[in-house]
Amino acid sequence: MSSPMLRKWERAEVERSVAEASHIDPVGLLADETEVRRYLDPPAGTCYPLEYAYHLLGDVRGKIVLDYGCGDGLNTLVLARRGATVKGLDISPDLIGIARQRLAVNDIRGDVELMVGSAHNLPLSDDSVDVVFGIAILHHLDLALSAREVRRVLRSGGRAILQEPVRNSKALKMLRRFIPYRGQDVSPFERPLTDQELADYASGFSSYRSRGFILPTTSVVSILPRLRERFLHSCLRWDAKVLRKFPALNYYAAVRVVELVK
Repeated sequence: MSSPMLRKWERAEVERSVAEASHIDPVGLLADETEVRRYLDPPAGTCYPLEYAYHLLGDVRGKIVLDYGCGDGLNTLVLARRGATVKGLDISPDLIGIARQRLAVNDIRGDVELMVGSAHNLPLSDDSVDVVFGIAILHHLDLALSAREVRRVLRSGGRAILQEPVRNSKALKMLRRFIPYRGQDVSPFERPLTDQELADYASGFSSYRSRGFILPTTSVVSILPRLRERFLHSCLRWDAKVLRKFPALNYYAAVRVVELVK
């Protein structure tokens, strides 16, 4: 990607984040301890993608973890609670400001550093990070530049754990165009990825594994408030069973959690 296009891309992300930050209620920065505990030691068989990402994380006590695209600091808080030395990076000064408030309100001190910076040009030394933890960040980025930087900062044997929206099916992509969502907090450059794009991203790593979550019916349930409240958990559990029994249906799953090893 050319430098002018990259600057335009990143400016759009900063502008998007202003709208995102404006929707965050400062009163809600105090952590719900029940919610935090979900991510401290979740089981391998969980039907929730974020819980599974935290399961893959394993024991990070004393390890350096980059919260890649940390946003308002929700995951930074959990990573710190799990004993990691956390480096949280986001391109948005507004969201980093909220992340600082979140950590202060929840009395998170010590081994946490928050940085405003580009995910395409990380302000970190080579071979300096044990784990890169990124939740819904890649689909905002130039994948080739991101993969280069993630590989660069990871130590030998270090891991990247990433959760991303995925659309492989052309039919589902077409359906998505008929029900577009382009609010102020959506940038013009973000897009769902494909399994092929994730595989290409992983090509420079020594190993790659992926698990799919959320089949199309559950995607519909998740965007309808009344149905979500009553049926989402049951739908996610059903999806997990179906995807284990019929792996080919992963093609239609809307979310991937991947683990890459340098």
